[in-house]
Amino acid sequence: MFRNIAGLFKKENKDLRKRIYFTLFCLGIFCLGTNITVSSASLNYEELGFLEIFNVMSGGGLQRLSIFGLGVSPVITASIITEILQMDIIPYFKDLKEQGYTGRQKINQITRFLGIGIAFLQAWFISAFYVTGLSGIAILKTTLIMVGGTAFCVWMGDQITQKGIGNGLSMLIMAGIIQSMPNIFKGAFEALITEGHYSNPVGITLFVVFILIYLLIIVGIIWVQLAERRIPIQYSNRTTAAYGAQTNYLPLKINSASVIPVIFASIVTTVPSSIAALTKSQKAMTFIQNYIYYTSNTGFILYLLLIVLFSYFYTFMMMNPEEMSKNLNERGGYIPGVRPGKDTTEYISKSLSRLTCVGSIFLVILAALPILLSKVTVLSNHPEVTIGGTGLLIVVGVAIETYKQVESTLVSRSYSAKRKNLR
Repeated sequence: MFRNIAGLFKKENKDLRKRIYFTLFCLGIFCLGTNITVSSASLNYEELGFLEIFNVMSGGGLQRLSIFGLGVSPVITASIITEILQMDIIPYFKDLKEQGYTGRQKINQITRFLGIGIAFLQAWFISAFYVTGLSGIAILKTTLIMVGGTAFCVWMGDQITQKGIGNGLSMLIMAGIIQSMPNIFKGAFEALITEGHYSNPVGITLFVVFILIYLLIIVGIIWVQLAERRIPIQYSNRTTAAYGAQTNYLPLKINSASVIPVIFASIVTTVPSSIAALTKSQKAMTFIQNYIYYTSNTGFILYLLLIVLFSYFYTFMMMNPEEMSKNLNERGGYIPGVRPGKDTTEYISKSLSRLTCVGSIFLVILAALPILLSKVTVLSNHPEVTIGGTGLLIVVGVAIETYKQVESTLVSRSYSAKRKNLR
């Protein structure tokens, strides 16, 4: 593994190093932009509510009301919407999905325009309801600046995809989350050691435990992200000898839904409190804070149940067992010992259901850790300090995919060079 990465420093991989430098340069511009605030706006924020998840993705830029405050989250939201629309909901999107490369290009174009539209609505909503002291002209100006920032981030993400390494949009989200991580450890250090809540030996021990737990969570995320169930597949029109005795598999990941269920659950549990805050209804706000918001006992249980529900909903929507069975049958493939058709659909469905159960439990643990931590420790005085949650899951997932891309490129080049030398 490390031998392949060491190949980056060879002369023949100079262009790949340039791609990495270009990616780092763009990520640096993004981090700089998240710290440039909109001059016309006041920073008198109330609770962000359901927008907190987008604040995490922008490295705290939304809380600071920066020009890149929305980041690329509106386009990510738009891509989720278009993915759902392709699941036999709107025939036009399903037809585009089946058109191959041309259809994907059209879907990407629609996603970009839809993302800019969502960015405009989000920026206007934030400027009008979450920021105080703005006139109508100032609201429009702030909205346009933030939308322009999102458009620039999307363009920069596309440039990273074409001229850099990895998926550009995912890399920008990862950069925003990593940018906020130093504040997490700084806040934990202050709460456990410098603020005097504990004696020095106890505080230092707790801080070391905090770091160890963080590392263990990262290891757990890596294990879950890489773990998969490989269902063996055979093809009636192919012989094993003709394909070098290679076995074909249908890979099913433990956490196919990734971070999407946590995002959906966060939005569902925090939108009511945001609406109640805008209506200024004290009774509604009290009821929601006591029973629905995830910091309450009943809201906490509801939040975790929604994560499990959305895990199954999104996984089975994106990986339809009936469609997978149909594709296998059309290609002459079958699962050994399982009849094609209905039996194959049921087999895939049961396997996917069991894996999703494990994956959803893992997501529940990640989502529950920061909430439980805030209830039982003095870290609750530092809201920027979190253990687990969606941030680490996104960072580790993007890092793994980027590493795989760089490694596969290096291995491919090494193989090509060996073949060239043999000639």
